[in-house]
Amino acid sequence: MLALSAALVNSSLLERIAPSLGFYYFAVFAAGLLLAWRFNSSRVLFSLLVLLLAHRAVEFFSLGHTGSGPGRTAVVLAALLIPLNCIALASMRERGLTVAGMAPRFGMLFLQSVVVAVLCRPENSSAVSTASSNLPLWSAIGFVGATVVLVARFFQTRKPMEPGFLWSLVAVFLWLDLSPVGKMADAYVATAGLILAASLIETSYVLAYYDELTGIRGRRAFNEALLSLDQQYAIAIVDIDHFKHFNDTYGHDTGDQVLRMVASRLADVSGSGQAFRCGGEEFAILFRNTSAKDAFDRLDALRQTIQNSVFRFRGSERRSEARAEVAERRKPGKKKAATPVRQSSAADLSVTVSIGVAESSTRYRQPEQVINAADQALYRAKHNGRNRVELASNVALRLTRSKRANAARK
Repeated sequence: MLALSAALVNSSLLERIAPSLGFYYFAVFAAGLLLAWRFNSSRVLFSLLVLLLAHRAVEFFSLGHTGSGPGRTAVVLAALLIPLNCIALASMRERGLTVAGMAPRFGMLFLQSVVVAVLCRPENSSAVSTASSNLPLWSAIGFVGATVVLVARFFQTRKPMEPGFLWSLVAVFLWLDLSPVGKMADAYVATAGLILAASLIETSYVLAYYDELTGIRGRRAFNEALLSLDQQYAIAIVDIDHFKHFNDTYGHDTGDQVLRMVASRLADVSGSGQAFRCGGEEFAILFRNTSAKDAFDRLDALRQTIQNSVFRFRGSERRSEARAEVAERRKPGKKKAATPVRQSSAADLSVTVSIGVAESSTRYRQPEQVINAADQALYRAKHNGRNRVELASNVALRLTRSKRANAARK
């Protein structure tokens, strides 16, 4: 979006599309504010308000001249305050559109508006003057600092909102540095708002179709993927062995770490496989244009990779001692006794999975039938000792042979 906007405003097409920029500007901010309200996102709402207030302030105080006086002061203050607001909004926890969450942010905007209005008075802004219309070099520090914060936030959350803030900030820098007022300014500011609105939609998509804990596709994405299957495909159902034991013995935090580790290994499945988390400790892998036999080798290699992955966590010894102490205290007639506290130690856990795989055939025509067949193969893998891969075709074949043998005996 930013590249397209920059290409248009720096070409001869700007004069042709200039009459439409006003509608583009109004539509972007109206739609962005409505989307922020609909998706209950206070971060995007206040980011759009900051953009609007900054742009209106520059337009109001500049009167078409930003080289000196109030106009120059408004541009410099916008270059200083917008990155700071971006850092603050990116670091704040999303609290929705509640009174308790919005009141401090409205207070912050009001205070900044008063400061800008006071500093942009002619008697206070006469000292801010420069021969160049570009931003001063020191103002780039704020943009660099905001960029660092947003990049760190992205690696922490892995959500599209932070890159949206980042590219919107780049659009703001181009606006203030190249053309603080005029049609080009309207295009850059509107594009910054459009990037925020698009990032909000992209974030909502990720929340709807991706599992928040593991980061891989979720149940809804799996159901929609089933609708676009061709004639030849295979579906594998994966279940973590003894997962309830991890939760009961080591706690739900450790269980969540196990889920993330297994999901990361499943996401690296070779071939055309796509991994999904269907719920709890159950995952699904969809292979397009692949038979169950071809998928078997990839799944068995994946099973061995998970088995050989050492899962390390700390605090197991202390957690076990704490549970034993609680159980001892609950016994009738027992007095509280001081228990020596030991340092938490590291522990290595071996995680294994059982897998059942089935393919589409004349017997299993519908995806639901293939899933049921893969589930039956998974149950057989559990029954045969876990940490193994079973083919649904093998299950059917063995049952048929058993029936024939019984009939022959009779």
